[in-house]
Amino acid sequence: MPRQRVAMALALSGALIAGGCSLRQMAVDAVGNALAGGASGWASDDDLELIRDATPFALKTIESLLAESPRHRGLLLAATSGFTQYAYAFLQSEADFSEDEDLARAIALRARAGRLYLRARAYGLRGLEVGHPGLAGRLPTDPEAALVPTRREDAALLYWTAAAWGAAISLAKDNSELAADLPVVEALARRVLALDEGFGEGAIHDFFIAFEGGRPAAGGGSAERARRHFQRAVELSRGHRAAPFVSLAEAVCLAEQNRAEFEALLHRALAVDLEAAPGQRLANQVAQRRARWLLSRADDLFLD
Repeated sequence: MPRQRVAMALALSGALIAGGCSLRQMAVDAVGNALAGGASGWASDDDLELIRDATPFALKTIESLLAESPRHRGLLLAATSGFTQYAYAFLQSEADFSEDEDLARAIALRARAGRLYLRARAYGLRGLEVGHPGLAGRLPTDPEAALVPTRREDAALLYWTAAAWGAAISLAKDNSELAADLPVVEALARRVLALDEGFGEGAIHDFFIAFEGGRPAAGGGSAERARRHFQRAVELSRGHRAAPFVSLAEAVCLAEQNRAEFEALLHRALAVDLEAAPGQRLANQVAQRRARWLLSRADDLFLD
C-alpha cells in the first residue's frame, strides 16, 4: 500500500475513534435521506403484492433509523406517509373486501389499521414539531392559530398527518375522545389547501370529497362542495388519478342513491391509464381495485 494510502487510512481510523458518534449520525442521516427520498420508486411500481410484502420491513427500517436520528424530518415524513398508506391499502381495504366472508378477520384488520394510523399521526406531529416547536401542544385548543407559522415545505407532513388522523377517526366511530379531534384534522387539511393546493396532483381535494360528501348536511357536509373538490382534483391531475372518481362515487353517489353516476364514475376510474402518470401507478392500482370491488357490490348498495 502506498505511503499516502496508509496515511489516509490511519487518519480515517483516528477520525472514527475520535468522532465515532458524529460519523455514525452522519451515516444514519445519509441513509435516512436516501430512504426518505426514494418513495417515487415505490409509487411507480406495478406489483401491489410485492409492495404489500416489502413495506413492513421498510417501515421498521425507517423506525430503526429514527431511533438513531429522532429529528430527521425526511424519515418522519416517510414514516407518516408509509404507515398511513400501508394501513389503508393493505389493511383497511382488505377488511372491506373480506367482511362478507370473514367478519372476525375484517374487525381485526380494521383494529390494526387504526393503530397504525395513530402511529403515523404521532410521527407526523413529531415532524411538524421539528420545524415548529410547540405546534402539537397548541393544535387542540386553537388549530388555526397553531398552523399559521407553517409554510409550503410543510405541506406533505400536514397532509399525511391529516390523512392518518382522519382515517383513525373514521375507524373509531365509538371513540368520542378521538372524534372530538375532527376540527383539528380539518384545520390541518385546510392549511394544506392554502399552502399547496397542487400537492400530490390535487390529492388534498380527495380528502375534502370524502370530508364534505361523507357527512350529512345537518352535520356540516355538502354534496355540492364535494363535487367542486372533485372537479378541482380532476383538473389538477389532468384526469390521471383514479382516486377522485372513486371518492365521489363512494362519498356522494351512494348517499344520493345515484347508481348511474356511481357506475359511470367507477368506470372512469378504471379507464385511467396506469402508464400516463408513472408516479401515480401504485395509487391508481389501489383505487382501481376498490372501484372493481364497489362495482361488484352495486346490487347490494342500491335499492332499485
